[in-house]
Amino acid sequence: MAKAAELSKEVKELKEKVQEGKAIIGTERVLKALKKKVLISVYLAKNCPVKSKEDVEYYAKLAKIKVVNVEYTNEELGIFCKKNFFVSVLGTTE
Repeated sequence: MAKAAELSKEVKELKEKVQEGKAIIGTERVLKALKKKVLISVYLAKNCPVKSKEDVEYYAKLAKIKVVNVEYTNEELGIFCKKNFFVSVLGTTE
């Protein structure tokens, strides 16, 4: 993973939300939150499954929520979120 000085603005925002506990992890949970329009943004791993990516992008477009494709794999994103499993889809709330 990149060093702290090299992190982009989106990744810094994501890191803050994860530390504050304002992140929703998982495709199903993110899709439910998108349907309720409680998310600010959605982050997708670079190797996110195509079907999940299409579903998330569709509902995010309907809810007018930005989707950010991060340059991390789902394994790296899981480590970034301090989880012991792969994370392909991550949403942030207020």
